[in-house]
Amino acid sequence: MTPHPDPWRSIDRQPDPARYVRMMESRGQTPTQTRLRRRFLRFCRIAPGWKVVEVGSGSGVVARDVAAMVGPRGHVTGVDKSRVLMAAARQRAREEGLARRLDFRWGDAAALPLRTGRFDCALAVTVLLHVARPQAMLRELVRVTRPGGVVGLQDQDFGTQVLDHPDRALTRLIFEGVAARMYPEPHSGRTLVRRLVELGLERVRLLADVYQARSLDPFTHNLLKRRAEIAMQFRLISPGRAARWLAAIERADAAGHFVFTFNYYGATGVTPGGRARR
Repeated sequence: MTPHPDPWRSIDRQPDPARYVRMMESRGQTPTQTRLRRRFLRFCRIAPGWKVVEVGSGSGVVARDVAAMVGPRGHVTGVDKSRVLMAAARQRAREEGLARRLDFRWGDAAALPLRTGRFDCALAVTVLLHVARPQAMLRELVRVTRPGGVVGLQDQDFGTQVLDHPDRALTRLIFEGVAARMYPEPHSGRTLVRRLVELGLERVRLLADVYQARSLDPFTHNLLKRRAEIAMQFRLISPGRAARWLAAIERADAAGHFVFTFNYYGATGVTPGGRARR
């Protein structure tokens, strides 16, 4: 069977799964990613003492931030279907002295191994884009959240990518062509509010934010290189066009006028039947 072009669907089947641990940690340390993530978590109004579950917890970048927010009386459970990522998340939690308030479990987002109504808040951060059955996952997030609890989603929207590049047609071909072939819903970020409303959640709120890069930091550089590589794999462009596209990006960075942005959207809703805690 040909592997799915989105490697995040099956990390443990990749030739070098540990590479994705390094990628997640590198992305998590990028200043603009840190700002996006923490602003969204504040938007979720997570309070000390809360029990929080994060689906698609990866190497634990988000879960560690949430553990700091809930404090010693709270608890965070991460769920992921990659055993490699789960092992890395446990190790980093121990290294940062957070093992008592963090646990990580293997599980399918569409059938969580968790009790109904157990959590004050359920999160999925940059996960929906990679999920084949998003509605099943979202129903599970609602199921495990107590009445009056918070369901919070954050996702990219690859229909909003902006790169100041001299070849706009080629840039559009790479961005739109790769996104359309890799993800079932490349514009997932803009769908979050609708999805929460359709699930019957109350007090649905929206947070729009922008990832912006003025230099080729390791995460941004790798992201753009991967877009060119995948475009070649899909035979959208030749190796020569890919090389010229990347060379123009690197020249812009060297000249100090590199600009790359795309939108992130966050949405929260309250489960019916109770009052949200403050």
